[in-house]
Amino acid sequence: MQDYHFDENFERFPIAMAYVPWQHLSCIYDDLEEAFQTGTIFPELDKPFTGRRVV
Repeated sequence: MQDYHFDENFERFPIAMAYVPWQHLSCIYDDLEEAFQTGTIFPELDKPFTGRRVV
């Protein structure tokens, strides 16, 4: 196994690559106060934090 050190030539490698799928948002909240409270105007993105893993 090769040992990598910080003095190697890492600028030839990309920092990161991401895959972000397109989101099809079809509706928005009618009540702007509700949208402000949830943090998004799109109900599809309203995913409340429950403090546990999603099953």
